[in-house]
Amino acid sequence: MLASRGIVYHLRVSGSTAKVLDYAPLPAIGQGDNFESLALVARHGHLAALWADRGAGHRPATLYTAPLTFDEYGQPQFGGVTHRTYRAAYPAGDAVRHISDISVTDSGRILVSSASDDGPFDSAVSDAGRVTVSAAGRVRVTLAASPDVLARFPQYKIEGVECLPGSSDALLGTDDENLGGYVRTAPLCGS
Repeated sequence: MLASRGIVYHLRVSGSTAKVLDYAPLPAIGQGDNFESLALVARHGHLAALWADRGAGHRPATLYTAPLTFDEYGQPQFGGVTHRTYRAAYPAGDAVRHISDISVTDSGRILVSSASDDGPFDSAVSDAGRVTVSAAGRVRVTLAASPDVLARFPQYKIEGVECLPGSSDALLGTDDENLGGYVRTAPLCGS
């Protein structure tokens, strides 16, 4: 779990109960970063973490990645951090959050939601690139030069996207302020 100021929480979930095992600040936090997204990728017995500052208007988002392990006490240990800037292909304008959430498909595609934060709301889910984790645990992210907009959602502010394991469906969550919120699925996570 991730808090907006960059504190990551290690949780254990059992039934309907979640217990905080430990917490720590993310490494390499930039001045003014505001985090809304965290994704974990497991490949070849290794973990990688991807997290993003949302960006705002003319300031692009920053996507960070690092190998991740846990010490004997459950404390997260991040390896070398890399970062890339990202601008949403859609929507545009001064109120856009370039990355409001991220998810990674089973094949390693990075999906991002982007949203216009001020009404009228407008959102999209885009194919932003790929992440790979080698057998040695090296993490590599390649962002698309021109992200492919997979779907547009006029009048909604998508703040959550999660690819459902073993499915081509993404779970989308909105926070439409005084207009309420919605959860729906869309077939965005296929190969």
